[in-house]
Amino acid sequence: MEPTAITEILNRPLSQELLARDLTRLAYVAKDGTPRSIPIAFTWNGSEIVLCTTKNAPKLPALRENPMVALTIDTEVHPPKILLIRGRADLDVVDGIPDEYLQMNGSYEMTAEQRIAWEAEVRSLYDGMVRIVITPTWAKLIDFETTLPTAVEELIQQRAERQHT
Repeated sequence: MEPTAITEILNRPLSQELLARDLTRLAYVAKDGTPRSIPIAFTWNGSEIVLCTTKNAPKLPALRENPMVALTIDTEVHPPKILLIRGRADLDVVDGIPDEYLQMNGSYEMTAEQRIAWEAEVRSLYDGMVRIVITPTWAKLIDFETTLPTAVEELIQQRAERQHT
């Protein structure tokens, strides 16, 4: 998929709403060759999706071996709004707590005192983290109004062709 097409999809208002959500589902291939899909907090910086995890997370060796991933960001209403993204995960080991981790966890409802206690706990637990930086190489937005899953679009086209013969 061309970068300009990816940018156009990700810049749509609905995509921007979905990219502002708290959780995505990260799909990757585990070390044993089986698929994994996990919910994980994320942030969008305008060109990349950034996830943060512990330095000992089981997903890291798998991502080092096969960095290709897929993400799903969606709503829980009908019809669902779905943003599908594929890309490559680059791993960035950092000392301390990445700003993105504090940002992505800052949207939860906490009092100022709870926030201070939470951040102190995080800083005492982690001496560093890994930023998983995903650069989109493919994107599709499905809203079931103007865009549909590819297979459904194909069925609609086939039906239209049958009706014209």
